[in-house]
Amino acid sequence: MKKLIFLGIILSLIGWSWAQNANCYRVYLSNKNNSPFSTDHPEEFLSPRAIAKRTRFNIPITIQDLPVNPSYINQIKAFDPDIRVLATSKWLNTVVIYCPNPAHLPGIQNLGGVQYLVPVANWELNPPAKEEQSQDEILDQKSTNSWRNLDYGNSIEQIAAHRGDLLHDEGFRGEGMLIAVFDAGWNNFNTISYFQPLYQNGQIWGTYDFVPNLTSVYTGHSHGTSVTSIMASNIDGELIGTAPEANYFFIRSEIPYCEQLIEEDFWVAAAEMADSLGADVINSSLGYTTFPDFPQGDLTPQDNDGVTGVSSQAATIAGEKGIVVVISAGNEGWSEWGFIGRPADAIDVLSVGAMNKDSIIAPFSSYGPSADGRVKPDITSVGWDTWHVTENGDIMQGSGTSFSGPVIAGLSACLWQALPHLSSTELMQVVREASHLYNNPNIYFGYGIPDFYQAFLDNSVSIFTYPQETVVSAYPNPVADQITFYSSLGENMSVTLFDYTGRNLGSWRSEDPSLSISLTDFPSGIYLARVTIGSHTETIKLIKR
Repeated sequence: MKKLIFLGIILSLIGWSWAQNANCYRVYLSNKNNSPFSTDHPEEFLSPRAIAKRTRFNIPITIQDLPVNPSYINQIKAFDPDIRVLATSKWLNTVVIYCPNPAHLPGIQNLGGVQYLVPVANWELNPPAKEEQSQDEILDQKSTNSWRNLDYGNSIEQIAAHRGDLLHDEGFRGEGMLIAVFDAGWNNFNTISYFQPLYQNGQIWGTYDFVPNLTSVYTGHSHGTSVTSIMASNIDGELIGTAPEANYFFIRSEIPYCEQLIEEDFWVAAAEMADSLGADVINSSLGYTTFPDFPQGDLTPQDNDGVTGVSSQAATIAGEKGIVVVISAGNEGWSEWGFIGRPADAIDVLSVGAMNKDSIIAPFSSYGPSADGRVKPDITSVGWDTWHVTENGDIMQGSGTSFSGPVIAGLSACLWQALPHLSSTELMQVVREASHLYNNPNIYFGYGIPDFYQAFLDNSVSIFTYPQETVVSAYPNPVADQITFYSSLGENMSVTLFDYTGRNLGSWRSEDPSLSISLTDFPSGIYLARVTIGSHTETIKLIKR
C-alpha cells in the first residue's frame, strides 16, 4: 500500500473515480535521437545553480540529463486531443499519459522509438484546472536571519538526539542550502503566522504540483505542512526546526486520496525537477508498497532491491547527481508487510527509521534489510512523539517515520553547509559512519543514531600548513560580523578571501599591520583567508557563524 508515512490519517475518496481498467500509461522510449537539446547547452534544461553544482563536484552532464525528445511526445498526442501528458522522465526516458480511448494504444505501441507501455492508473480527469506551471526562478538569495542563541523548547529532544543543537551553535543552520520537499499538500502553510518569516526572508523558493484535479499545493492535504515544520520552524521557546535558515521548494508528487502506481512516476518527475533546480537535499516522507486502488501495480518485498521500482531508480540517480536524498523508511513494522518500501530501498540514499527520544525503536518503523541484503534503514531518528506544527497552527506531537525523515534532512543540510568540500555521496556516508551502530548494524536501527556534531568535528579538515612561527592572527574566529587580522611583522598587509570551492570573494589591503573586514553579508560557512605581508604569505581557515 502507498503510504503517506504518517500515522492517524483518514483519507477520503471524494472526487476520484476508480476502476480496475487502466487509462493512464507509462510509455518507455528507446532513444533520444535527433533531440533538440544538447549536453553542450545545459542551460536549456538545468538551472545555473544545478550547473554550478555539477561543475563543483565534477558530475558530468550526459545524454541521461537530456529531456525526453518532444517529437515523441507530439507523435503520441497526435492520436487524440484527449490524450494528456501527466509526467515525463529524462532519466528513465518515459512519458506518462492519460489516454481515455484504449483503441489508440496499439498505434502508440507501434510508434518508432516506443518500446512498451505499462498501465499505471485509472481515474477520470477533470479538464485542466491549473495554469501552465513553470519552475520558479532561483535567485542568489540570502536569508536575513541573524545569528542568535536558540531556545528550542520541547523540540530540543529531537535535535539533541543527534547533537544537532551543537552544530547550530557553530553557526550552521542551513543558510544557502536548498531542500526540495515532496509531499501530498501543505494545507495553510502559506497563511500560518509561524511561517510568514520564511516568505519574508525569501526562503520559500517556489512550488510545483504534478497531481491533476488539484489547484494549489496549499490545499488538499496537511501532511507536508507538518513535515516541513520539523525542518523550517523558528518558533522561539517552542519549536526550532533542524534547518531553520535553509531555503525550500515544495513539490506535490503524491495524490492525497488514492493509491495508484502513477504516484511513483510523479515521484520520479519531482526528483528530476529537484535536480534541475540545483537542490542540495530531498526530503520525501512518502513510501510505496502495494496499491489497493490499482492492484496490477503491486510489487512484493522481494522487489525492494533498489532497482525494480521506478521511484527507487530515480532516488539512486538523484544521489549520483549531487543530492542528499533522505527518505522515510515506512510504518509497516507492525503490519504483514513489515519491510521498508520504495524508494527507501534505493542505493546510496539515507532511509530513516523511527525511534522515540529515549532511543527506543518505534514498533511501527519498517525494518530491513533490502531484498538484495543491504543495510536498511540506513539510520534512525526521532519519529515517535515528534514535535511539529499542524495545519491549524497548533504545536503538538505526532508519530511516524514521516517525522524522523525531516529531522535528518534538515541536519544533513546544515552538515553539508559546514562541510562543503564533501560530495553528496560522501556526505551521506559521513552520516552513516557517525552513527552509533556503524560497526554492528541491525535490521531495525540500520547503522544507528547519527551524531551530526561529531561528523562535523571529524570531517572539518584543515588543508593548510602553518609556518613554525605564525606571524598572522585573526580574531574572533569563529566570527559573526567583523574579523580583524593582525601581523607581528609591523608591515602593511593584503587579504584575499576564498570560499571552500576556491571562488575568489574579494581582496582588501591596509597600510597598517592590522586589517578589519566585515563578513556580515557573507553566509555561514568555512572560508580561507590568504594573508600576505611583504614576501610572507599565510592561509587561515575562518568559520563564519
